[in-house]
Amino acid sequence: MEYTTLGRTGTTVSQLCFGTWRFGRETGGVVETDREQAHALLDAAWDHGINFIDTANVYGTPNGTSERFIGEWLDDHDREDVVIASKVYFPFDGRGEPGPNDSGLGRKHVRAQIEGTLERLGTDYLDLYYIHRWDEETPIEETLRTLTDLVREGKVHHLGASTMAAWQLTKALWKSDANGLERFDVTQPLFHAGYRDDITDYLDVCADQDLAVCPYSPLAGGFLTGKYERADEDDPTAFEGPHGARGSLDDRFEDYYLSERGWRVLDEIRSVADELDATPAQVSLRWLIEQQSVTCVPIVGARTVDQLQENVGAVDLSLSDEQFDRIVDARYDESGARWGHRS
Repeated sequence: MEYTTLGRTGTTVSQLCFGTWRFGRETGGVVETDREQAHALLDAAWDHGINFIDTANVYGTPNGTSERFIGEWLDDHDREDVVIASKVYFPFDGRGEPGPNDSGLGRKHVRAQIEGTLERLGTDYLDLYYIHRWDEETPIEETLRTLTDLVREGKVHHLGASTMAAWQLTKALWKSDANGLERFDVTQPLFHAGYRDDITDYLDVCADQDLAVCPYSPLAGGFLTGKYERADEDDPTAFEGPHGARGSLDDRFEDYYLSERGWRVLDEIRSVADELDATPAQVSLRWLIEQQSVTCVPIVGARTVDQLQENVGAVDLSLSDEQFDRIVDARYDESGARWGHRS
């Protein structure tokens, strides 16, 4: 495993982060990753050198299950060797019907949720605490002051921002600087090879401010693993895939991942994978790792130990400039216009 410094922080992390959103999550009454499977995956990630783990207070059924699984696993490991990120924003279902202060980024909710997160993880601090979404109802100054207090109390080391517009990120950074508050050091956008131009402005902000980027869904919900095939040349939303694969289960799959651009990028990724004797998943992850303008640490959410082992293989690859650029160029037609996307 190779390691990198997380943006402008002094924290060193593996080039891949292990995501745990499936831990304890029930889909159709079936738990996607139970406690035993979760610990096996964490063991495998650790054995491969992954020291960076991503979770959130609302992951799992009931909420908090993912954090609890990780906390139990941590009992057998040195806490100082592991970099842990969690998040706050959404209503937490552990209190029954959410009350008026049981969601968002107000001081009361953030204060309550950090205590629960630390207790479930069995730790005194988080290495990284993300706001899970932008809160339209709470002034960003209140959120930043609350988070700054957590940093100064030693409960949080660094702050992160997940899923927001470039202008919102810019506003938050400006408010931090103007008011002498802690600022976001890490971002977590949806970002993959087929989606790149949709967040150009956002990535430009990250590059200018030296913010690390930890993309979620770096394999486009499984689309960029190559397990799906196009079923109709005239309809980019028509596809065939393995029975029970995510594309047939997730209503967002078509809107977020299926497009003319996506298929053409996937074709080029497959071509590069053949040249490198690698898999499309490995090439897709390596393309992110090799971003030049930002430190990019993809979050992989493997379902099985075998999938995780395949993903880790991305660390051992190296793309030539020509291969990297071919994947970028696949997003454009002969006239230089970007292929369309539904979302």
